[in-house]
Amino acid sequence: MFDLYIGNKNYSSWSLRPWLLLRHFAIPFREHMVSVAGRDYNPELKPLSGNARVPCLHEDGFQVWESIAIAETLAERYPQMWPEDARARARARSISAEMHAGFAKLRTAMPMNLKLKLKGKTPTPEVQRDIDRIVEIWTEARTLFATSEGPYLFGEFSVADAMYAPIVWRFHIYNVALPPVAAAYRDTLLAHPAMQEWYAEALKESEAHAHYDQLADEYGGPR
Repeated sequence: MFDLYIGNKNYSSWSLRPWLLLRHFAIPFREHMVSVAGRDYNPELKPLSGNARVPCLHEDGFQVWESIAIAETLAERYPQMWPEDARARARARSISAEMHAGFAKLRTAMPMNLKLKLKGKTPTPEVQRDIDRIVEIWTEARTLFATSEGPYLFGEFSVADAMYAPIVWRFHIYNVALPPVAAAYRDTLLAHPAMQEWYAEALKESEAHAHYDQLADEYGGPR
């Protein structure tokens, strides 16, 4: 059985990705939560993860860290995690890698904090550029590559949906205006049972960190 080490569900966007994959595909695993109180290198996590960060997947003591590597490792055993069509699969891999490596301006401006639901504000040009690119990605996937009747990026749920799940929460938290196709996809993923399970458990957490909460006033306070 797998062991998955994750951070606080309220804050840890990276941890959501492999957790959601495992939940959606009903893969048995044991969950272990550690604090993500600090943003810098945390030597206390070194025994749990080679890069001293979470998420990290363990199997018989062997560690796989970085969410995209965890997803690829799981998909080797569960190939249904990627689209069946070769071109759709290639595009899903491209946009998953782009999500893993990019969108730093958006992530910095809109840290994940599921206990917030804010009025929002006009994004800076740099953040808006990230938003526009994500909308472009979602719209292309839904209109050109969704090869089944499923409601997710490529029809059936895939690694790509797990990779973009934290962005879905960010758009919801910070009340980001989206065009119809992107908004429909956001609402679909928000309604996913595992996303709702993660959200409910995040709301129960008591640990709080000011550097994650400080943007509430800047974004107009609660809706």
